[in-house]
Amino acid sequence: MAEAIAEFNPLDDLGQPVLAVKLAPFLLRRHHQPEGHGKPGLAAQASLGFTTAASLVSEMMEARDERRLLRFQKQMAGYKLLIIDELGFVPLSKTGAELLFELISQRYERGATLITSNLPFDEWTETFGSERLTGALLDRLTHHVSILEMNGESYRLANSTARKQQQKS
Repeated sequence: MAEAIAEFNPLDDLGQPVLAVKLAPFLLRRHHQPEGHGKPGLAAQASLGFTTAASLVSEMMEARDERRLLRFQKQMAGYKLLIIDELGFVPLSKTGAELLFELISQRYERGATLITSNLPFDEWTETFGSERLTGALLDRLTHHVSILEMNGESYRLANSTARKQQQKS
C-alpha cells in the first residue's frame, strides 16, 4: 500500500511530491483560513478546485438553467486537481447525479480528482439513485486510483475539545 500512496502525486508539476493523505488536511486548513494570513495556499500556486459535492451539483444545475453549463464544465475540466468533498452527505437528484457523472467522465484520464466520502462504495447507490450510474461512475473513479481509507478521529471534534480545554484553563 505504501508504494501506491507514494505514486499518487497530483501536483507533480510544482516539483514537490505531495501525498494525498497530507494534501487534503492542508487544503482544508487553507480553505478555512481567512485571506491575508501567511503564504497563499496551493490553490493560488496551481490549477486547483475545491468544493463540496452538494455545492458542485447545485452550481452545475444553476449553470444548466442559465445556459452556461458548457462554460462551467470547461472551467471544472481545466483544473489539474479537483477536490470534491463530502460526497454522500446529501442524496443527489437524478439530474444532479447525471451532471456529476458527466463532469467526472470529462475529467477521466485528463485531470486528477480527489473525492472524500464517509460512505463505502456499496452505499453510493443511495446517493446517486441508480445502480447503473453508480457502477459507471465507480468504474471511472477506480481505474487509476489510490484509495485511502482513514478511520480516525474527527479534526473538528479534536479542535472543539482542545478549545474547551483552553477556556477552562
